Amino acid sequence: MTGALGRGRVGLRELRGRTFRSMRTRNFRIFFYGHMSSVTGTWMQRMGQDWLVLELTDSAVALGITLMCQFLPILVLGVPGGVIVDRFDLRRLLVATQVAQALLAAVLAVLALTGTATLGAVYVLAALLGVTSVVDNPARHTLVGNLVPREDVVNAQSLATLVNNVGRFVGPAVAGMLIAAVGVGVTFVVNAVSFVAVLVGLWLMDPSAIRNTAVATRGPGQVREGLRYVWSRPDLRMVLVLTAFVSVFGQNFRVIFPVLATRELDGDATTYGWLIAALGIGAVVGGLVGASAQAPTARRLFWVCVAFGGANAVVAGVPTLGVTLALVAVLGLLNILVNTVARSLIQLGSAAEVQGRVMAIYLTLFLGGIPVGGPLMGAVVEAWGPRNAMLVAGALVLVGCAVVWPAVRRGVETHGRAGPDPGPLQEREGKP
Repeated sequence: MTGALGRGRVGLRELRGRTFRSMRTRNFRIFFYGHMSSVTGTWMQRMGQDWLVLELTDSAVALGITLMCQFLPILVLGVPGGVIVDRFDLRRLLVATQVAQALLAAVLAVLALTGTATLGAVYVLAALLGVTSVVDNPARHTLVGNLVPREDVVNAQSLATLVNNVGRFVGPAVAGMLIAAVGVGVTFVVNAVSFVAVLVGLWLMDPSAIRNTAVATRGPGQVREGLRYVWSRPDLRMVLVLTAFVSVFGQNFRVIFPVLATRELDGDATTYGWLIAALGIGAVVGGLVGASAQAPTARRLFWVCVAFGGANAVVAGVPTLGVTLALVAVLGLLNILVNTVARSLIQLGSAAEVQGRVMAIYLTLFLGGIPVGGPLMGAVVEAWGPRNAMLVAGALVLVGCAVVWPAVRRGVETHGRAGPDPGPLQEREGKP
């Protein structure tokens, strides 16, 4: 018995060591703790912004338009933003974007606390936040993978996602209570202050320990070069097609959940916070599952997307709050596995000198699909109700899976393996 317990303890230690192996790297530890503080504030602001729009309009369509304002710049400017990421030092870019986001949060806080916020002002600030995200998102995701040895990239991306979803759990839960107690403006104040932790962490990092620090030289046609690179790779194309369907149709929780909370579950801001928190709890578990995994595969991504589409449809048929929260947690777990596996495949399968552009193309689809899907799903909510919107979302994700199924059946595979870096772009394309 003692031997069995000992082996169990060793097994748990090995699992814990494998799950958190990126924490052995100093630069990643610094990023991890700073990001943990900031992302909680970010999720508080996201819920606060949604609730502020709902207070001003009581309209799901307005919620969808707000998301469109925030994410449309990513759709329009995302790929050129990747060129900027490839040309400049990642740490300096992130300092600039974090300062800009802190200032935008402070302005929204002043408007909300003084009672002068208007729907137009929220739209403008959401759009400006989207402009900063054009550079911030690909720079941050690329930096995460470059903070650790190549064999730990999947683990680092999973742990970064885990941090985001701890914030998704904690932030909305706290924001819901704060909104009910003192009003929505405080959520924006907390977010503005939270960026200090990230800035301190970026300053403390050791630049010499960051991989792939060489920047691309300025030249014509760099956007087209990135697009040609992705199009020439069937494995990357498959990942991007699935990402597009999941983004446009399957991730509009901020449009559907506020209305689901108030109209179907007879709740308020606290109920909405519970739904987002349940999504976050599932995502935390999904992050741990992803972090303990080894190499991602295209087939694994496909089946997780199938499960994610099915989970959306199942949530649509649940009438009670308790069961809805449990299923939303499952939805969050699957959602985070989709995102983590897809992002890891993109980074591990890309040559170093185009990583920023390829990551930007991925994020353009991942986040840029929201301006399309947000208003669309908002209209579905208004016409058929939030539960039917979940059903439609799940069905359309499954359509995306059907589109890529022939490639999966043929055995198309990505280069998502923990091994040597992909060769230079010129070598991979067979150029002299």
